[in-house]
Amino acid sequence: MIAAAMLMTAAGDTNITLPNVTITANTVHHMQMRTSQTNMLITADFLQSNLGSSLMQTIEGLPGVSATSIGGGQSRPVIRGLGLNRLVVSENGVKHEAQQWGDDHGLEIDQFAIDHIEVLKGPSALLYGSDAIGGVINICSDMVPKQPFEGAVTLMGRSVNDQLGVAARIGGRHGLFFYRANATWIDYADSRVPTDSIEYYSYNIALHNRRLRNTAGQERDASLMVGLAGEQWQSSLRLSDSYAKSGFFANAHGLEVRLSDIDYDRSARDIDLPYQMANHLKLQSHTTGRIGLWGLELQLTMQHNHREEHSEPAAHGYMPLPAASLERAFDKRTYNATFAARHPLGERNVATVGISAEWQHNRRGGWGFIMPDYDTRTLGIYAYDRYLATDDFILNAGIRYDDATTDIHEYNDWYATPTPEGESYLQRAAECHHHFGSLTYSAGANYTIGAWTLKGNIGKSFRLPSAKELGANGVNYHIFRYERGNTALHPEQSYQLDAAAYWSNSLWQIQIEPYLNYFSNYIYLNPTASYVDGLQLYQYTEARVMRCGIDALASCRFTTHWEGEIKGEYLFARQLSGDKRGYSLPFSTPWTADATLRYIYFWHGEGHIHINAHLVGRQDDIVPPERATDGYWTLNLSWNHSFAVAHNTLTLALHANNLLNKYYYDHTSYYRLNNIPESGRNISASIKYSF
Repeated sequence: MIAAAMLMTAAGDTNITLPNVTITANTVHHMQMRTSQTNMLITADFLQSNLGSSLMQTIEGLPGVSATSIGGGQSRPVIRGLGLNRLVVSENGVKHEAQQWGDDHGLEIDQFAIDHIEVLKGPSALLYGSDAIGGVINICSDMVPKQPFEGAVTLMGRSVNDQLGVAARIGGRHGLFFYRANATWIDYADSRVPTDSIEYYSYNIALHNRRLRNTAGQERDASLMVGLAGEQWQSSLRLSDSYAKSGFFANAHGLEVRLSDIDYDRSARDIDLPYQMANHLKLQSHTTGRIGLWGLELQLTMQHNHREEHSEPAAHGYMPLPAASLERAFDKRTYNATFAARHPLGERNVATVGISAEWQHNRRGGWGFIMPDYDTRTLGIYAYDRYLATDDFILNAGIRYDDATTDIHEYNDWYATPTPEGESYLQRAAECHHHFGSLTYSAGANYTIGAWTLKGNIGKSFRLPSAKELGANGVNYHIFRYERGNTALHPEQSYQLDAAAYWSNSLWQIQIEPYLNYFSNYIYLNPTASYVDGLQLYQYTEARVMRCGIDALASCRFTTHWEGEIKGEYLFARQLSGDKRGYSLPFSTPWTADATLRYIYFWHGEGHIHINAHLVGRQDDIVPPERATDGYWTLNLSWNHSFAVAHNTLTLALHANNLLNKYYYDHTSYYRLNNIPESGRNISASIKYSF
């Protein structure tokens, strides 16, 4: 048996969403046979039952999937230890383009507007192009309503940061016409941690009421979709706007706050300097249809991401005191067009061809500098074939070529610096032009024999070096280090072998997913022995890297009411060349394991109670000057119950995370570098009324 949150689908196939019911082994094998990649479908019911502070915290805990928290209300995704620009987050099949290169940048997506999520683990550049080395999190938020009028209202609260929120959704269908609208409002205070003080650069900093001062925030989301749907075609237009504002922990921007006039303890809900805000506007047109045997799909998307970072003006080096608080601003516009066509080549063979084009235009502002202005243009074409050799044996293969150009614009300091030749406006970034081309491929097979389903996939992925990796030249105040880009970087190439074995019967489900990943030129920030402006210099560099690991899960439905599950993941990484040859990679994830016991009951509806123990191993496989991170374990409880109210549904959920208020560090979080522990005990509750 398997929960509907983890069913398999194939790229290009119709997504299937099922309620939380018992699935027979034959059905599980049928779903797993749809693709040779490791693939999980997360239903809306699962999202409601596991509602977290952010979208990524809601889905973390699935095998191989984790989240790195950024304060109390944001987080970023990680799949098998890869995140940032090595992981694609797409919405309705189109890559979500924000400032995803930053350690402190969350996702500007409304988790309450989501219908389901498809998670692909492993190389996925064939369909998604650059950045899909680690995998893809594909968010679906454009399902057509089935009733003339339907919707839901959700109220939620959270104790660790006194979060309050409300989300509403309405929609309907009348003949060919359909519509749906979503709105979300969330407000939260400074996060609590299980300590009275932290140590930062040898300074002991007291925390008022155990709160990380100035980590409060707010989120406002809205979306509207309208469209027409016939028997053989469907067309929709969706407009969404996501706004978030949150404070940076006051001391994360250095020790200047010791001399600041700002009263960070005046209120737990105010947002003082330093803070960040991001607004993401997205307009998406999606059309699908059939003409004879041809299946056609066209997507046109415009995205506008505006991000600002404000901090208290402070003079550094030769830079005079700035006149305003705007330290950095990034204004990114992305235009994307994709077209795909599917056609059967026989009774057992379906071929897909597609083309995608994208243009990015990013401009900076503010008195601080970390990365230059840039423009990027990409064009990709691909072909994919799926062959059903027998009902129990499926082959698939594909090939893709991408052509890209990145233009970096010159930037000079806005203030003069004394030099032996006189005062000069130093150049931080030089004008340069980069042209990249990459050929990628993928091939795999699925085979069912008895209760077993075996899967294998081999593929090559690539990633274009980002403008920050090419042209960075400034201070990263969040980690207090100097970062410098490298214009000699090449497109990152990754070769990966994935395998999976699934076995299930009426009681048990077992899955084992090993993988091997080789990078011919892994790009990362390498700490050096040099110092710039009094800070240690980190230089982007390339190295050959080998990664391997395994995700595993075993679950058993002991009786009608009792269910148990054990799952875990392990990752091993080694640099095979460069200055840090023989070392692991920075921020490598340690091994994790989970044990869960669930009680399912039926009383005036359906509900479940589960207790979970989450274990994380010590990480001492590090890259100097990293420090080892101790292991830890947390205890978590959850209760969820759905009632039938007339013809509608009322769902209540209660979660208790880190119930024992453990003090621990997350090795993958940049907050760890500032000796900031993760959040303490967190009690959250939600009420959802669906009609």
